[in-house]
Amino acid sequence: MAKLEDRALAPNAQLNDDIGEETRLRMYRMQVEIREAEQRAFDLFLQNLVKGTSHLSLGQEAVAAGCAAAMKPGDLSFCTYRGHAHTLARGVPIEQVLGELMQRDNGLMRGKGGSMHLTSADHGIMGSYAIIGAHLPIACGAAWRAQYKGQKDVSVCFFGDGTTNIGAFHEALNLAAVWKLPVIFVCENNLYMEYTPIADVTAVKNPAADRAAAYGLPRIVIDGNDADIVYRTASEAYDKARAGDGPSLIECLTYRHSGHSRADPAKYRPEGELERWKERDPIKIYRERLRQFGVSDDVIVAIETEAKRKVDEATEKCKAAPMPPAEILTTDVYADGGFAWRN
Repeated sequence: MAKLEDRALAPNAQLNDDIGEETRLRMYRMQVEIREAEQRAFDLFLQNLVKGTSHLSLGQEAVAAGCAAAMKPGDLSFCTYRGHAHTLARGVPIEQVLGELMQRDNGLMRGKGGSMHLTSADHGIMGSYAIIGAHLPIACGAAWRAQYKGQKDVSVCFFGDGTTNIGAFHEALNLAAVWKLPVIFVCENNLYMEYTPIADVTAVKNPAADRAAAYGLPRIVIDGNDADIVYRTASEAYDKARAGDGPSLIECLTYRHSGHSRADPAKYRPEGELERWKERDPIKIYRERLRQFGVSDDVIVAIETEAKRKVDEATEKCKAAPMPPAEILTTDVYADGGFAWRN
């Protein structure tokens, strides 16, 4: 197998059966469920059932699916405010995610966290962070704990291209490399840092990978819209980390189909750019991949139909769920579950 740093951006360059049908079907199911759930979240927002803003990963599903499928139980995910996809990929039920977005009592945090703070320690989701770059040093801390205790879990930290120009990005990479921490940094480069093209404000072509050498790490740039490539690259990085050989920095080239947030019509994008990227839609790519490996259309359609059913069922449960009771407003402020200040 090619070295990590030699991984090519070719959609079918590594077409072989090393992944297996069971894992491929699981990754396709993840991608479809994420797509359906996030599209439903958008629809519910238009119905005024999702309050505030939220940031969707439509078009970026392959990164979440590929990385999650390669993880082992106990591995930890650290997400950005665009964290719905990664939360769902780690097995959090759709109902709990939509319930949280709708501020219902059946939500993941009983409606107290909302879209940008999805967290589920039981599923290895160690928070979604609205402050750009804030979670990279935290992921290093979790990895340091594993190293210190001799445990084999890996911390995986997802972030956008804009984070690469934040000081915490460089501090975290330097610390991880010096201490050889079992942490994987995954940059989801969707070309835009909010409304600004990352290329307009960055001195190198690949904002994450082209800086890897400064920390003694290999340059890894992959097709982030191909779940197989993401899965293989992540698997090798996880194995490297578990063996005590330190961190990896992976730049996944992808594209968000929607604007930065609900309030963004994304009119800053060049004409035709979105249409060109939709030709490389990760679900479209993976549907054809399954066919190449002999998976029947009946199986593919069944996965898609089941995903729609699950999202419909979750939606109705969330609509019927009550709002959280007022008495939980001041709970969970401190580790003891309360809110009383003490020194």
